[in-house]
Amino acid sequence: MNLNKYFHDFKSKRILIVGDAIIDTYLWGEINRMSPEAPVPVVDVAVNQNDSRLGGAANVALNLKELGAESILCTVIGNDNRGILFEELMQEQGLTLEGMLISNGRKTTTKTRVIANNKHQLRIDEEDTYPIKIEKQFYNLIEKLTHNIDAIILQDYNKGVLTENIIEKIICLANKKNIPTIVDPKKQNFLLYKNCTLFKPNFNEIKDGLKTSIDIENKNEITKKTTELRELISAKAILLTLSSKGICLNTKNNFIIESSTTSNVIDVSGAGDTVVSVAAICMACNIDFEEIALLANIAGGIVCEKVGVVPITNQELLERAKEILDV
Repeated sequence: MNLNKYFHDFKSKRILIVGDAIIDTYLWGEINRMSPEAPVPVVDVAVNQNDSRLGGAANVALNLKELGAESILCTVIGNDNRGILFEELMQEQGLTLEGMLISNGRKTTTKTRVIANNKHQLRIDEEDTYPIKIEKQFYNLIEKLTHNIDAIILQDYNKGVLTENIIEKIICLANKKNIPTIVDPKKQNFLLYKNCTLFKPNFNEIKDGLKTSIDIENKNEITKKTTELRELISAKAILLTLSSKGICLNTKNNFIIESSTTSNVIDVSGAGDTVVSVAAICMACNIDFEEIALLANIAGGIVCEKVGVVPITNQELLERAKEILDV
């Protein structure tokens, strides 16, 4: 594995991310008493201890930028104050706004996490999840942005941006242009991503999506279900994340399970975003599926060692990969 060449090549790639954008807000504080109004703790939020970050498909765009690629996020946000904040966060991170559309009356998805006494205490979601009303306009923008693109990520959080029609049209367009498509799915649209290149569910998503039970310790069961899924949606590869157990790759010619590269799991938030980012940039560089699984697994392990939704850098992943793979 020529890691130095791979990571150098990352910097010449252009990746389009289509999907649901989210603001991840964090409130940090302490719990010192219970509320007299109800049997719940009171969180005293410290002064200046709130933090807003790019989440969802925007976190994938940020991950790709940190890995060295040019990333273009294509999404729909609301014409609300959170939408303004989202644009400001994008600009602060040096990400382009050319793929963004604003939909009147729609909420910009915001997840607020309350962290106190070194523990995630509560999450508050503010969002609209109905299908976008500007579907035709949105697809026309996507089509325009596919010029000179090396890979397309469909980042689905079931917030309404990736409609059935949008999904079908993007994959069809990408296949005509020989652009690989990498899918990070959720339950609602799970089996709609037919003919994609790589499909990356997590363990709970494959169980929900196939309406089945799977023993995470049973390799034969995982092999059977990932093969069933790959054939159902006619994907070239299934990259299944197995939480603390690592990652699984299923292609027509191969099945492997890579054990997790970390035992220090602090927070799994954003790990899936990083895995799909690494998989996409590797596919853009024509790296084979087995090596993609190796690098994506290492990247996911790094993120799980951090608090909150945090991207990893090109250099950080390169150094950890050299250490683990001893190259």
